Amino acid sequence: MRILGIDPGSRVTGFGVVQVLSNGRIEYVASGCVRVAQGKLADKLKTVYDGVSQIIKTYQPTMLAIEKVFMAKNADSALKLGQARGAAILAGANQALEITEYSALQIKRATVGKGHAGKQQVQHMVKALLGLNAVPPADAADALACAICHAHHAVGLRTLPKRPAGRRGMRLVL
Repeated sequence: MRILGIDPGSRVTGFGVVQVLSNGRIEYVASGCVRVAQGKLADKLKTVYDGVSQIIKTYQPTMLAIEKVFMAKNADSALKLGQARGAAILAGANQALEITEYSALQIKRATVGKGHAGKQQVQHMVKALLGLNAVPPADAADALACAICHAHHAVGLRTLPKRPAGRRGMRLVL
């Protein structure tokens, strides 16, 4: 399973690609940033869409994990972030990827162990978990953390025993 993690942004969109091996180990594939130049909003969104589309074509992930929008410092920032996020989601949807969304709290908890971790803690844990030689840039580290979060959830769901079809809950047999 190959997962593309996205940390959306209106100026910088981080990406991270990991491979989940058959033994459940997570292996680093690639990471980086899609940088958006100043200009019209439509041009910025096209840059995010084109950048994510190219990343998908290059690394061939089967799943896309993306951070949910949180309330930013102001409504305008939240709207721009949401639009950049939508461009990234559309790039994944157009290439038939399975798309899952996680809150920043879920991502940090899965990567660092606590939901209110700082950027440096996330960068440090991403480096340690993936065995990287250097700390990745903040946006790329956040995207890798998103991919790691999805890997943990996806592997966990695979290993759970399957429930038999039918009614949920306990059944009383007399």
